[in-house]
Amino acid sequence: MFRIVDNLIKRYLSNEEVVIFILLLALVLAVVAFWGGILAPVFIAVVFAFLLQGVINAIKRLGVSHNITVTIVFFAFVAVLGAFIGIMVPIIWKQAVRFINDLPRMFGDFQQFVQSLSAEHSAYVSQAAVDEVVNLLAAELGSAGQWLVSYSLSSIPSVFSLALYLVLVPLVMFFILKDQEKIIAYMTSWLPKERKMIRSISHEMNEQIANYIRGKVIEMVVVGAVTFVVFWVFDLRYSALLALLVGLSVLIPYIGAAAVTIPVVLVAFYQFGATNEFWYVFIAYVVVQALDGNVLVPLLFSEAVNLHPVAIIVAVLFFGGIWGFWGVFFAIPLATLVKAIINAWPRAYAQPMLPSNKK
Repeated sequence: MFRIVDNLIKRYLSNEEVVIFILLLALVLAVVAFWGGILAPVFIAVVFAFLLQGVINAIKRLGVSHNITVTIVFFAFVAVLGAFIGIMVPIIWKQAVRFINDLPRMFGDFQQFVQSLSAEHSAYVSQAAVDEVVNLLAAELGSAGQWLVSYSLSSIPSVFSLALYLVLVPLVMFFILKDQEKIIAYMTSWLPKERKMIRSISHEMNEQIANYIRGKVIEMVVVGAVTFVVFWVFDLRYSALLALLVGLSVLIPYIGAAAVTIPVVLVAFYQFGATNEFWYVFIAYVVVQALDGNVLVPLLFSEAVNLHPVAIIVAVLFFGGIWGFWGVFFAIPLATLVKAIINAWPRAYAQPMLPSNKK
């Protein structure tokens, strides 16, 4: 047993680069775990910097200098963000307030529909079982409503934090975009000169994370905009709020699409009942989800994220449980990082056995 452990240590931990890589990875995980909340503006700025880096590279290829390019892209981003906050956020907020107020009535209509349906098919469905399920849903709805009220009241002091974020995030993002080469050079100066494995993994993950963030943002915008147009055409209530939820649901693969279907179906049923219009809205929503999964996602990500669906779901649950929203957002890049480390480690340092020279 000790011989096996000794051989493993000599095989994988005898190189200076491997030890430094382990310490660096542990340090990053510790910083995120213990100071993630404090450094959240920096993490958000890094995400936006990754998002805008492709636009900056495209403009620089036209011969524009780096500083001018960063300034143009930065102010364009601030203008678009300010327009969204000034125009869309008030509309979404009003629809969210109306949705919360109408939620008990929606559930009441759904309860009446279920009870009438069970009465028509009393030979197959037990009325006691239906009442038990309805009462359970009512209790869950009440607890959810209390949570929403308490959460909204507790979030009032965070208005100052939100204003602080609106100042810090763009400021940090601007300096990251402007001085990224200096920042990268300073960080790599602490690493050993011979860092073949670290360089390989970092290069792969840089492309993976950048492509993933840009792809996810594009997917969110496209899916949210198309969903809003579809709901607007059918004159569905809370169309902006539901479109925002559908757009954000793409952050959580598979699970998000299933979860956001519940409010969409509930609102459509509350407004149209069990009529043809309800089924038209539902079919159109399913078509949007199918086009997203079978056309848009392969077009944006191609083979960049080559992970099995089970691995993606496990990564979302694991990293989301540890780091919340940001764990969900970076679940796929983190899973890809684990896969890259597993694939690169033995190949880089497994020593082939040489045949012994027999005399």
